[in-house]
Amino acid sequence: MSLNVGTKVGAYEIVELLGKGGMGEVYRARDTNLKREVAIKVLPASVADDPERRARFEREAKAVAALSHPNILAIYDIGEIQIGDQTTGQPRSILYAVTELLEGETLRERLAARVAQSAAAKCAIWSACAFTKAGRAVARAM
Repeated sequence: MSLNVGTKVGAYEIVELLGKGGMGEVYRARDTNLKREVAIKVLPASVADDPERRARFEREAKAVAALSHPNILAIYDIGEIQIGDQTTGQPRSILYAVTELLEGETLRERLAARVAQSAAAKCAIWSACAFTKAGRAVARAM
């Protein structure tokens, strides 16, 4: 279930969709109480009614919230609200987790850059090896 810009999820107002995948949709939102930007992850409608997925979502959020490390995303809140389904108009339960909003490149972008760097490095190494072998061949011929 995609949320519209301006939708209120508890004390948070949806600003934009940042991304979506098999385990959730992530939105940029505004914390109306503390006046800060946050990220909100919600379970997609396709898995929102699955008790196992809901339990996993809550378990993961609680596990991450128990950790404190500069390289681990901070979780501010988890909750559940009722929102009218955009298609049917019927109320639908939404499970969400609120985290700090991290700006920067995505994991996909970072990995793509590393692959490109790795390919460029391999090409440079192969070229150097080829030139070295060619240089030896020329030196031997002389």
